[in-house]
Amino acid sequence: MSLLTMEGVKKTYGKGQVEVHALRGVDLHIKQGEFTTIFGPSGSGKTTLLNLIGALDTPSEGNILFQGNHIGRMSRNEQALHRREHIGFIFQSYNLIPVLTAYENVEFSLKFSGKKLNHDLKKRVVHILEHVGLGEMMHRRPNELSGGQNQRVAVARALVKEPDLVLADEPTANLDTDTSKEVLEIMVRMNSELNTTFIFSTHDPMVMEYAKRLLEIRDGNISHDEMRE
Repeated sequence: MSLLTMEGVKKTYGKGQVEVHALRGVDLHIKQGEFTTIFGPSGSGKTTLLNLIGALDTPSEGNILFQGNHIGRMSRNEQALHRREHIGFIFQSYNLIPVLTAYENVEFSLKFSGKKLNHDLKKRVVHILEHVGLGEMMHRRPNELSGGQNQRVAVARALVKEPDLVLADEPTANLDTDTSKEVLEIMVRMNSELNTTFIFSTHDPMVMEYAKRLLEIRDGNISHDEMRE
């Protein structure tokens, strides 16, 4: 069974003469453990697609199933619980809490997901920060870290709750080439070791080079779907 299935998914914003057809009938199957990149020109529907997959929005038409459950039929509270339990998010702007340390930002992800912080979970926070190369910097706040280090915190925060799916929206947009490569290699390792599914939205050719599957979206439709070894 697919981790994620989209059947005839359409998304329209506005009404009448101001309607914008962001997605025009997308069919998509994502299996557990995929490392997929969605690319395409601005306005093609990438962000809309990611928002629908992440249960941040609902389709105008069609079905979205996650592990067989219809996301679009869930209430807002059920969608929030679904996101908390199953999905990790990585944003280009990091979205870290500035008054919290790297450790506390990652720990907060576990608290927010409703998990009771015991000794084992606290060890998991330390382990994931060490895994992304921040073991010696975990007690620094975001303003004391570089852009690349903050993005590593964001990666750790997304992965610490061991989600089934991680959605990354332009995760390398604010990083230089070397730092982008380091962050991507961390995510590739996590994908391999934990079988975590990653879906990226990007304009970055380097991200596309790392992808095992390339999806091109144009005018609200998937125009190209390429699997790689």
